[in-house]
Amino acid sequence: MTKTLGSFSGKRAAGKAGAALLGALAIANIGAASAGIVNGSPKPDRIGFDLALNPQTVECVRANYNEEPRAHATVIRGRLNDTLILDLDGFKSGLQFDLFTVQHSPFLSTGAKDPAFTGSFGLAWYQSDIQIPNHSDRGHVQISTILLDQIFGFDPDVKLAPTNTFHVGFWFNNPQDAAPCGFNPAKPTPFNGEHKAGPFAMISLPQHESKLGPLCTDPNLSTRPASCDP
Repeated sequence: MTKTLGSFSGKRAAGKAGAALLGALAIANIGAASAGIVNGSPKPDRIGFDLALNPQTVECVRANYNEEPRAHATVIRGRLNDTLILDLDGFKSGLQFDLFTVQHSPFLSTGAKDPAFTGSFGLAWYQSDIQIPNHSDRGHVQISTILLDQIFGFDPDVKLAPTNTFHVGFWFNNPQDAAPCGFNPAKPTPFNGEHKAGPFAMISLPQHESKLGPLCTDPNLSTRPASCDP
C-alpha cells in the first residue's frame, strides 16, 4: 500500500510556461505550481510504501526465523529530481542486490500473484546496488533521480514509445545466492551490470484502482488503461 506522507509545495519543473504566455496567465500558473496544484489537485511531496517478498526466495534472504525480511521505500519529491530512500531489515548478512525501477510487478495490489503476469517485468531501469553488510541484517540505499510521476524511457530504434517504470524492485546480484531456493544459476536474469543476476527478491505492489506502480502519485483513471499525469 502506498502512503501519502505530505502535500507538495513546489512542483518539479515549475516555470515551464513559455515566454509567449501573457503576464496574468504566467502568474496564475506559477501560483498554482507553488501551491502544489497540478490539473486541479495537489500532488504529495512525500510517499512511502513497502515492497513484497518473492515467495520463492524467502528462505534465501531471511536472516532468521524470528522475523520476516522487510523493505520500505520513502520517496521525496524535489524541484529538479526526487530522492528515494530504501531501508531493508531482517536480511541475511553479506547479500548483494541490484535495484531497478520496472514497468510491471508480478503481484496484484493485494499481494497475491497476478494471473496476467507473463514473466516479463517490461522496461527495466538500473538504479543502484544494495549490500547487506557482514554481521548485520540491515541495508540502506539512497538515490536521486527523476522518479515520481515522470520516470520513463524510450527508444525510437526499436519503436519503443515513452514507457514509465513506476515499480521498484531488487534482484539477487549473485545467482548462486538463490540456488538453495530452486533458482538455476545457469539461467541468470539480466538484472545486474554483468547481465548475470538472480531472481527478484522484493518488488512493489500496484495501486488498487489504477493498477499502476506506487511511483505514480497522480493516476488518470479516465483512460483505459489508467495513465499517470506528469
